[in-house]
Amino acid sequence: MSKKVVKYSLIGFGLYAVLAAGVLTFYEDNPDQMRWDDRQAYNKKYINELSIDEPIFKERIIQSLGSPDITEAKILNGETFQVMFYRTKHEKSDGITTKDECTPLLFKDGKLIAWGISAFEQFDAIRI
Repeated sequence: MSKKVVKYSLIGFGLYAVLAAGVLTFYEDNPDQMRWDDRQAYNKKYINELSIDEPIFKERIIQSLGSPDITEAKILNGETFQVMFYRTKHEKSDGITTKDECTPLLFKDGKLIAWGISAFEQFDAIRI
């Protein structure tokens, strides 16, 4: 193999590595611009990484996951409860996202207090 071919191959590989590193470092996922299946996988991965040990607020979730697919809210004794549903599992190709295709996140006064099936059960049990 000639030295020119090796030289250009190394230069090409180096440029590719720099470009790939730049994209991975500086490109942020934007859920609003993802295809539905990519967004669903992103939502599931993000929610699975949540920890109840650290305070998480609604603004951070919306910034990270975008607008919820479904949302409901109640006020009881001056406290605001909001449940936001993010799609995490595809059930039926009908063009409609339903609650059974989503993971609910429950907020009390803007702070995340529960997620998963129990989150909606807790929200549903709040009687105003």
